[in-house]
Formats: sequence, C-alpha cells, structure tokens
Amino acid sequence: MSKILIVDDEKDIVDLISYNLEKEGFSTVKAYDGETALKLIKTQRPNLMILDLMLPKIDGLDVCRTIRRNPETVGLPIIMLTAKSDEIDKIIGLEVGADDYVTKPFSVKELTARVRSVLRRLKEKEKFPEKEEFNCGGLKINYESCLVSVNGKKITLSPTELKLLFFFSRHPGRVYSRNQIIDHVWGDETFITDRAVDVHVRRLRSQIEKDMDNPQYILTVRGFGYKFIDTK
Repeated sequence: MSKILIVDDEKDIVDLISYNLEKEGFSTVKAYDGETALKLIKTQRPNLMILDLMLPKIDGLDVCRTIRRNPETVGLPIIMLTAKSDEIDKIIGLEVGADDYVTKPFSVKELTARVRSVLRRLKEKEKFPEKEEFNCGGLKINYESCLVSVNGKKITLSPTELKLLFFFSRHPGRVYSRNQIIDHVWGDETFITDRAVDVHVRRLRSQIEKDMDNPQYILTVRGFGYKFIDTK
C-alpha cells in the first residue's frame, strides 16, 4: 500500500484528499505547514507527497528544494498543489523538482489519477534499473549522484535540465518530438508547452555544448524534434 503525504494549510482540503485517496486504497499522512512536512518525510517515509505552494513556516518551493538537495529524499515524487495558475508559477514548480502540478480548484478524480500515474512511472523505473554512468565525447554523467562534467569541468544543472539530459543520454540516436519529450520527462498529465521544451533544451545546451550553433550532443531534427547523438 502506497503512503501519501498531503501538505496544505487548509484542513478541509487535506481531509477531502485524504478521504478520497484512502477510499482508493492508499494510506495517508497529513501536514499543515512546511516544517511539519519535512519532519514527517523523515519519520513516515511516504511514497509520494502532494504539496501546496503557499504554506506557513516553510513554503512549498523551499520544501521541494530541501527534499531535492537531500540524497535520502531526492527521489520522492512530488505533486505540487496550489491556487496559482500562471504559467511562470508552474515552470518554477517544475524547475525546483516537482513531478507534476495541479491548480485549485481541482478534480479529486483527476488528482487521484495523477497520483497513480506518477507512482506507476516510479515503479517502471525501479523494475528496469538503468546504468549508473554515461560517457560520450567528453560528456560524463553519473546518474546516481547527478554529477555532470564536460571535458573534466563540473557542470551545474537545474532539476529540469538534469531530467532532460538523463532522458536524452539514455536514448542515444532516437528522435523524439516535443510532445514525446513532454510525456517522458514531465509526464503526460503535466502542463508544459512546446515552447517551454525549446527553452529548456536551449538552457541545457548552453551548459554542455561548446558551440550552441553547432551542438555536439543534443541535435535538432527539423520539423520533428530533438535527438541525442548516436553513440554506437
């Protein structure tokens, strides 16, 4: 039975989500501020967290950042739940490491479906473990420690840039459309636009490519999308 930590300062919302998730066979843990949430992650070891953005004591973004910086919790799936609906807020939430994003008011059925979707992707990753390191033309990636270097120089990437690089490098030579990249990197139920994919790819290239106009690793396939250079 998967354990879900629900974090929101509105008790009625927490109770509503908890009731419906438990009806679907999940167990739940409740928190009403960011500080308590971080403590419960250590003691309760949830399988997924539903996290409100606007929280007392420690806000949702800082809670998310703290989780992603800790090696023990870096893999905890996070669905961000908030009343903010602007695209920039969604992008910021995903940038700091959220796996999905739901805005209030929300459908409980939709939220439950997203919980199942995120947990399903996690189980698939555990079922088919991937290699720990990758080397190609001076680019070195350690998937476990999230360390990236180019020609021996350490590169610092955002969580989204890391996800993109991990995805591309694990599927060298294969062309992906922008929609396919969204499905694999952000999940098919996450709000992200084709334009945002281009922005993230450009940011990633600026970190790892020597020449942005003539990329060595992540190549543009005109009229379709992107691919990582074939390493065979």
